[in-house]
Amino acid sequence: MSKTWEKERLSIWCLVTYPFLPSSLCVSQDAFVAFHNDKSLVKKYLKSLLIGELAPDQPSFESNKKKSLLEDFRELRCTVEKMGLLRPNYTFFFLIFLHIMVLDAASWLVVWYFGISLLPFMVGMAFFIVAQIQMGWFQHDLGHCSVFRKPKWNRLLQIVVISVLKGLPASWWNHLHNQHHAKPNCFHKDPDLNMHPLLFSLGKTLSVELGKKKKKFMPYNYQHKYFICEYPHFLAVLYDKCFCVYLPRYGESTWFIWVSQMNHIPMDIDYDKNKDWVSTQLHATCNVKQSLFNDWFTGHLNFQIEHHLFPTMPRHNYWKAAPLVKALCDKHGIQYKSKTLLTAFVDILHSLKDSGEHWLEAYLHG
Repeated sequence: MSKTWEKERLSIWCLVTYPFLPSSLCVSQDAFVAFHNDKSLVKKYLKSLLIGELAPDQPSFESNKKKSLLEDFRELRCTVEKMGLLRPNYTFFFLIFLHIMVLDAASWLVVWYFGISLLPFMVGMAFFIVAQIQMGWFQHDLGHCSVFRKPKWNRLLQIVVISVLKGLPASWWNHLHNQHHAKPNCFHKDPDLNMHPLLFSLGKTLSVELGKKKKKFMPYNYQHKYFICEYPHFLAVLYDKCFCVYLPRYGESTWFIWVSQMNHIPMDIDYDKNKDWVSTQLHATCNVKQSLFNDWFTGHLNFQIEHHLFPTMPRHNYWKAAPLVKALCDKHGIQYKSKTLLTAFVDILHSLKDSGEHWLEAYLHG
């Protein structure tokens, strides 16, 4: 079996199974390997999908591929696999699930036992918010098939957590989140950027383009101010209309938005430049420094760089992979950004402010 033939089989399988992914991902062997831990399961579907071999002169969709970086990354992945960093610790995830259930039960027991006066309601709501956000981080692990070795067990428990306990469809989340991982911070390909330009103007390139076209859906030069309340409010409304449920949902949305955006909005946001898999991930992500609180508070998404390079890696192993990834970045002159939690939050506002100013300048003088 030739390597080109194997690569063609991988690309065709991606196109059939994930038709929503961009074609540039579908020909990337690195992306395919990153998304699938159980290669034996995937290979069952490949034989029937083979339609031919790639011609020697077949052009690559990744025209800006850094071959030396990819070679070193593939060696790094082999090292990660040999170290066992892709194997889950079941005790860790059991404790994660247990503490979520305890928090959720406590939220209802406080109100049931002490009544619905203001103080018990606020305490119960606090427990509920923490339980819900931690459920969100846990279903994220399950969606990436990093809790169990068998994909079907991850999918089944994910349905329980996100659909039964949180009231959201697992298929909807997986569909959007897989696209985000395929092309993070690439406009028109990353659904997390769909808030541009409806609510926000993101990135210098997109902001200047928007300003030159004289488009103004919002006062983007003030977006760093209304981000604090408007975006979480927008998500909370999508959840519920009931006031008693809306308040904790708003709290959860605020927590989720600040954590999920701190690693991406301050980074490069642009159209797809057809970079290789590794460069695409590194230029769109940054980390937040490790601490027990930061790990828990963010569901280990403070290691966003490692998570994007190894999306199926169990989160308890990110810290072990981090020094290896940093060494790779240092070797190839790529900045490995790691910040404090507060700095990461402030950088969201700074980047929104800068984008808004670029939009305003182009709008007035472009």
